[in-house]
Amino acid sequence: MAETIVIAEAGVNHNGDMKMAKELIEASAMAGADYVKFQSFKADSLVTKNAEQAKYQKENTKKIESQFNMLKKLELSNANHFELLSECSKFNIGFLTSAFDNDGINFIKTLNVDFLKIPSGEITNLPYLKLAATFEKPLILSTGMSTLAEIDRAINILKKYGNDRRDINILHCVTEYPAPKESINLNFINTLKKCFGLTVGYSDHTLGIEIAVAAVALGAEIIEKHITLDNNLKGPDHKASLNPQEFKTMVNAIRNVEISLGSGIKKVTDIEIENAKVARKSLVAKKKIMRGEFFTKENIAIKRPGTGI
Repeated sequence: MAETIVIAEAGVNHNGDMKMAKELIEASAMAGADYVKFQSFKADSLVTKNAEQAKYQKENTKKIESQFNMLKKLELSNANHFELLSECSKFNIGFLTSAFDNDGINFIKTLNVDFLKIPSGEITNLPYLKLAATFEKPLILSTGMSTLAEIDRAINILKKYGNDRRDINILHCVTEYPAPKESINLNFINTLKKCFGLTVGYSDHTLGIEIAVAAVALGAEIIEKHITLDNNLKGPDHKASLNPQEFKTMVNAIRNVEISLGSGIKKVTDIEIENAKVARKSLVAKKKIMRGEFFTKENIAIKRPGTGI
């Protein structure tokens, strides 16, 4: 199989600080990620002034304020995006970002990224999906909070308005930060593969690395996972993120799983052939056997090595 695409979700874990954003790029590259992903939004067009924070945002930030006030401090300017894109090239890691409205999609077109990431919250935003279908680059569609019918409708819109189905990638996702392991339903990865015949991945919001690694064993071809410089930093997503060393451990584990998956065709390996000589058995004489004597349980035995009579 091809190597799993690993996306380090920096998201808003830069806390509005460009120095921290650049450190996240370096950390993601050093951890072995293929891409580092940010978020492109303007709070004025994303959320109303009085919209409440999600429960997890209140718990993780320990600060009660509107979504608008929280997000306003986490915006990246257009100039910031080009600066981060340039920083990614220094560390040989791909740059990605999520768009949250049509203006965001049009701006990301100017960045010449490899993929457009559609966040879970936009899967029912039909005008957004129609524009995303014209992006002329592969799409990654997260499916958190959505039903199978909503996923099907989103994919059909993307196909109808211009996107080649081969360029649509879908990510299983449970939108909670952190997500309880009992809510994950990793077997849904196989359901998505059977239903749509598309490349399927997994966007992981659980604590730890084992769920993301297991997703690869189940056939996920893209893994997205939040990265932070420090889990104790203030912000909505730090606590559901991996620190750089944890992220590196996850990437190494994913690469080991890839090596072990193989083709699915049973084949005796060369080392097994050699070990069979030691581990298998042969017929041996239990005692001296005279010419013309019948072989019986009393005079023959089955013992190692497996090199023949």
